Amino acid sequence: MRKKTIALLGNPNVGKTSLFNRITGLNQKVGNYPGITVEKRQGTAKLNQTEYTIIDLPGTYTLFPNSLDEEVVLNTLLQKENKDFPDLVVVVSEPSTLTRGIIIYQQVRELGLPAIFVINMEDEMADKGLKIDYDKLESYLKTKVYRTNARNGKGIDTLIAGFENQIGPYFGSLSLPQQYDQALNEAKKLFPLDTEYKTWMYLGLDAQNTHGLETSQQLASIRAKYQLSTQQLQKDEAILRHEKVQQALTAIVQKSENKKLSVTEKIDEVLMHPILGYVIFFGILFFIFQAIYAWSGPVMDAVDASFAFIGEFIGSNFPEGPLNDLLVNGIIAGIGGIVIFLPQIIILFLFIAIMEETGYMSRVVFLMDRWLKPFGLNGKSVIPLMSGAACAIPAVMAARNIENPKERLLTMLVTPFMTCSARLPIYIVIIGLVIPDSDFLGFNLQGITLFAMYILGIVGALGSALVLNKIIKSVRNSFLIFELPTYKRPDVKNVLNTVWEKSMGFLIGAGKIILAISIILWVLGNFGPNDRFSEPEKYIAAENPQLSEEEIQLEVSAYKTEYSYLGYLGRGIEPAIRPLGYDWKIGIGLLASFAAREVFVGTVAVVYSLGDDVDIEDDTQKATLFERMKSEINRNTGLPTYNFATGISLLLFYAFAMQCMATIGVVRKETGSWKWTLIQAGFMTALAYIAALIAYQILK
Repeated sequence: MRKKTIALLGNPNVGKTSLFNRITGLNQKVGNYPGITVEKRQGTAKLNQTEYTIIDLPGTYTLFPNSLDEEVVLNTLLQKENKDFPDLVVVVSEPSTLTRGIIIYQQVRELGLPAIFVINMEDEMADKGLKIDYDKLESYLKTKVYRTNARNGKGIDTLIAGFENQIGPYFGSLSLPQQYDQALNEAKKLFPLDTEYKTWMYLGLDAQNTHGLETSQQLASIRAKYQLSTQQLQKDEAILRHEKVQQALTAIVQKSENKKLSVTEKIDEVLMHPILGYVIFFGILFFIFQAIYAWSGPVMDAVDASFAFIGEFIGSNFPEGPLNDLLVNGIIAGIGGIVIFLPQIIILFLFIAIMEETGYMSRVVFLMDRWLKPFGLNGKSVIPLMSGAACAIPAVMAARNIENPKERLLTMLVTPFMTCSARLPIYIVIIGLVIPDSDFLGFNLQGITLFAMYILGIVGALGSALVLNKIIKSVRNSFLIFELPTYKRPDVKNVLNTVWEKSMGFLIGAGKIILAISIILWVLGNFGPNDRFSEPEKYIAAENPQLSEEEIQLEVSAYKTEYSYLGYLGRGIEPAIRPLGYDWKIGIGLLASFAAREVFVGTVAVVYSLGDDVDIEDDTQKATLFERMKSEINRNTGLPTYNFATGISLLLFYAFAMQCMATIGVVRKETGSWKWTLIQAGFMTALAYIAALIAYQILK
């Protein structure tokens, strides 16, 4: 069977991804381009004796790159040694942005690549008040023009059949500005076998995009000799092409009243209003968060109950012993800890996909960009930041939509500062221990403290962004230039595909890391180096002869925890955490909550001889936990372990520390770099330590 590579190329919002989904069906996979975090969508289609590999290139407005996404497009089309170098380029356009689509098509053909032209969303032409003379358009482009509607599949089979048609040479070429003739003629000597336009493109690319060329230095010398600016070369070409294409289209495209645009403008009068627009946006966000909490709750409970049932079933039907415990409390608990996040991820990306499909996401970006720009962030950063109040995992994944690499990285690095739902169990317990249950100015003091923790998360995120913005260097300037698309009904298939891809990406990619750390924590907590762990009863009885047999058994769990490897680690880090007001027992809680912050509550419950099944919403269990924690004495200070100074220190530590292996796993997957993942974890932990240290030393 023959194999060919087809590249789909086009502007954003022309339905290119919908077309990709139609052509490939379910035969597709999503990953990243090697060495970078730009998403790579690839699929296959078969016709007769040919298998086509379809590459969905990132959306672009020009072949001269201004972003990482556009750099991928350029490298794919320019470098024949690239494994994704296409046998055919399918340039996708839509009726209302025909000029930009034609410009990209002409650039591709003049590079010497075979290409065909597709007009998608043909069904919207009447609404947009457009009529196209296709015979004249085909004559102008010197190619057959394919018409498709990716929403209902119209024209897809004809398009696939067209992949086999022979594409002749392209004789039309742009008459480049004459003032650059001398420089261009010199550059041609460096690329004698390439087309004139390809040589022009090399001349117009900055050093960053030509660094891999042996002739990069010579090109720079030519530009210096003739005092040429790459920006000016690109600008002059863009103006020249646009004028020529617009002139040609006057005889090809007829325009009447744009009904669709009129509807869009009327909606935008409300959604883009300088005051009402923000009210509506935050109302939508409030609804999304409520949905994430309300809709995911029952499903997460069901997932939790299902894994508890599976664990109980395996625990009761397998022989007792370490293998049984590993299966139940290590592997099954670890997998459960991964799957339980899926409902939140699915709901969040469902809303994001709908916002993108309808065209509303572009409006959100426009509204928020000027407020976030001073912090080095992007208008698109608002969705991950606000989503972080529910869970940092889907929030970090949502940062994929940010094109600028620095702004995308900054967003992923600061999003975990936002107060997520996993911190709530800790906040409830600690606030209940150290903050009086009284009123201040008519408001509950504990409620005010909880609200302050959420504000602290926002301050931490924006403040950290401000600092990191000065440290992280940008490889290119960021300009928020984009088109506000017309509103349209969301494509259900596209929405479901997006949700599926994001969900499976988390489950498989980050899940491997989460499961591994879960098993490591289980091993550390369930084995010890000596008989104090393996035979705790005799040591408890010897050290506490007044205890009854029943009381001894109650102490066994805490004693084994103390003398497990995890316990030794807790006591090992005690010198480092003592200045924060913590003892070894809190140290164990800190280490165990590396798996997930909320594990802190269950861990201290084990340490304080309560077992690990503590429901903080159960008033009886909560009272018992509070009583035991309040009665604890810190052996280092002789004072109650959970006093006001220690409590505030703990709140600050958990507000800032990166103690969630699921988030670490996702950040590693999304950044494609252990370097930035470790920098993030180190920065957040250092900030948490310093804040907790200052608070304790002042308040003690």
